[in-house]
Amino acid sequence: MPLLTGPGRSLAILAALLTLVACGSVAQDENNPGTEVNQAELNPRWFGGYLDVTLVPALRLQDTPPQGAVMAVLSFVTSHPDRPCEPSWGGSYDLEQAKGKLDLDAQVEAFRKSGNDVAVSFGGQRGTELAVGCADSGALVDAYATVISRYGLDTVDLDVEGNGAADTAAARRRAAALARLQSERPAGSPLKVWLTLPVSAEGLTAAAVVSVETMLAAGVELAGVNLMTMNFGPLKQGQTMLAASVSSAEGTHRTLKNLYAEAGKPLDDAALWNRIGLTPMIGRNDVDGQVFSREDAEGLNTFALERGVGRMSMWSLNRDTGCDPGQQTNGVANNCSGLDQEPGMFGKVLGQSFTDAGPAGAR
Repeated sequence: MPLLTGPGRSLAILAALLTLVACGSVAQDENNPGTEVNQAELNPRWFGGYLDVTLVPALRLQDTPPQGAVMAVLSFVTSHPDRPCEPSWGGSYDLEQAKGKLDLDAQVEAFRKSGNDVAVSFGGQRGTELAVGCADSGALVDAYATVISRYGLDTVDLDVEGNGAADTAAARRRAAALARLQSERPAGSPLKVWLTLPVSAEGLTAAAVVSVETMLAAGVELAGVNLMTMNFGPLKQGQTMLAASVSSAEGTHRTLKNLYAEAGKPLDDAALWNRIGLTPMIGRNDVDGQVFSREDAEGLNTFALERGVGRMSMWSLNRDTGCDPGQQTNGVANNCSGLDQEPGMFGKVLGQSFTDAGPAGAR
């Protein structure tokens, strides 16, 4: 995710774009009929924005705008700066400190009682992901397991980017640890593992491809690959954030089809779309001139529903509100979108028809 812890388009243009994109979708690979996946086996779709739990001023789970049944993705658990095989929240709080100073355990309990759920994201752009900081494989498994147990998690998110994305040894440790944790789960209660990865407008980056390959080779059953459709490099002349996001998703789908086939786990198109998540950075992005607008959000939601995308997220719940004077010191703020909007607007638009399945679908 980012370091931070448009003009309207005509409906005709948007409809034309979505129609063009939809032309490549098929329900089954006709050349490999054995890859057909029963729709009942697909994961229920879900929506959940990322919440930076260490950001000041704090946004509590209970204070996020209601969007229906959601799964908030708490971020980020990283390696402790002094004890690298111990999990911490952003290097600032160990788990006990987060309980006392952030009231995090009580927040999670109350959020679940209201019909929602939480996942936890490990890594992020700024912190040191546990597999990078901890070279002891056994201690790494224990570190992940400690977080999973403490917060009663059925879904985890591995945000692999920055320097950590290029660390192949860490990738192997991470994959082996998650494969072991999945194998130790009781029957009927699988651990769902999402990889959150950077993309260009063409699809997964080279380092992101290695992350997927390593997970599949280790035997990890990926719930999906979540795309950070944000902070793109230079876009083509006239290319919108919506168009770039759609293009990145299409490119990723093609790549995943090949990766799963090469791993001996071929999936049909519908199953692959179900294993893709989309996560835009709402409002102003870190790249100058790139702004993800309400119209972009509406278009991305429509595209995701038409394709059967399994997950919709956003960076972040903290930013899903308009800025007060003085908040945007450098054009981009970490606790507002930079746009004129009502609180919770992006969550409402992006989560439309994703929240009806409820967080239990993600669990």
